[in-house]
Amino acid sequence: MSEDWQRLDRRMLLVHPVRELLRFLPVLIGVVAFGSASSGGLGLRWELLGVLVPVVLGVLRWLTTSYRVHEGRVELRRGLLQRHLLAARIDRVRTVDTSASLIQQVLDLATVRIGTGASEADLDLDGLRAGPARELRAQLLRESSATPAPEDEPHETDAGSPPSHAVPVLRLDPTWARYAPLTSTGLAIAGALLAGLSQLPLRLDVSDLAVAGLALAGLLLVGLAVLVSALAVGGYLLTNWGLTLTHEHGTWHLRRGLTTTRETSVDDARLAGVSLAQPVNLRLAGAARLSSIVTGLDGDGQTQMELVPPAPRRVVEGVAGQVLGDPAPVTGALVGHGPAAVRRRWVRALAPALLVSLAAVVLLARTDLGAWLLAVAVLAPVAGAALALDRSRTLGHALVGGRLVARSGSLTCRRDVLGVEHVIGWTLEDSWFQRRAGLTTLVATTAGGRQRVVVPDVPEDEALRVAAGATPDLLAQFLG
Repeated sequence: MSEDWQRLDRRMLLVHPVRELLRFLPVLIGVVAFGSASSGGLGLRWELLGVLVPVVLGVLRWLTTSYRVHEGRVELRRGLLQRHLLAARIDRVRTVDTSASLIQQVLDLATVRIGTGASEADLDLDGLRAGPARELRAQLLRESSATPAPEDEPHETDAGSPPSHAVPVLRLDPTWARYAPLTSTGLAIAGALLAGLSQLPLRLDVSDLAVAGLALAGLLLVGLAVLVSALAVGGYLLTNWGLTLTHEHGTWHLRRGLTTTRETSVDDARLAGVSLAQPVNLRLAGAARLSSIVTGLDGDGQTQMELVPPAPRRVVEGVAGQVLGDPAPVTGALVGHGPAAVRRRWVRALAPALLVSLAAVVLLARTDLGAWLLAVAVLAPVAGAALALDRSRTLGHALVGGRLVARSGSLTCRRDVLGVEHVIGWTLEDSWFQRRAGLTTLVATTAGGRQRVVVPDVPEDEALRVAAGATPDLLAQFLG
């Protein structure tokens, strides 16, 4: 890579002006409206001026932006009246992501985003040729892995770590889009459509609810379900089309997207673990999703990278095993938390359900609201019992192959796997009720993901054993 200052590709002159026009669209509409109301040629001049200004701004943006790789730094220079110079040391580079919008794909361009661990120091090279962009990404990842920053951990490997040559781990199966309506995105689409329908000026009397009316309502609900499913499936395929996960030279690469193609990379040293999530709707369908826990980054959404979108559970578990280099933390048996933890889950699930049931019985006795209250009174304890049983079954932990495994939850069952070398601290949290039951919540603090892996309602002596087994040097001074 040349150390001379370089401009972005000339074809960005076709992109920047269009972007500026879109940014100024509300102003342009006002200019056109004002020009149409004006007399003579003045209106035409206003309209031309309104279009010319954004185009000039787009051209100036290209002329005043340049970059270079020089003396172990990536430098970005931009601005006309107020010049900005951003620089990032290559040994501080954490991730190098590339993306390409639809118009950039047509023009064979890409955007390179260089992440340094501090959002204010990230660099965006918006408009490189696709080939040089890939070469720059490979160079930066190679040099940043070869020269870690002083505070970074050494790139140690063991016999179970993934190989360094290119290994295709996962390719998208379009049939996985069948899980899209079960995700939060699908539910959000359904909620938005229902909210929109509720605003329509529809008036229907109870007397009109004949058989035909009920049939029409049923058809509308079916149509809504089909529309929601179609939108969710379309969004899933647009986002994940062509998804490919590979491992090469100690770095994981994820590429996906149809209209906007995005490539994300993270090296082995900063991949602290994985998180396998199974919301209840996906779990009932035998599906799950997988995210990586990434350390050394800062900013919302940057400490986790989705490796597998909603897909069959066996596929997700297989990918997780390959990422970790060992399937045992993902599929192995877990240690239960004992009868006290199980009893606590039953009490916490049944107590609110019984209160709801009691309130329904009281209302049923004192009002004429209908027999549906009887259904609430009966079903609330049943739902509470089902929730308690599920939460008891999912609760567990383990210390396997130098990794802490924690699983809990029901509505969203989550299995977190964290390498013990990434644990930077331990916290034991307990309420008054937990202390009476001899339980505590063990929290492993880390710099990635949600910054903590939680093992809830574990016996206190077991919590200390797990913490000491995972990081004996860290607790030796306290356990003496």
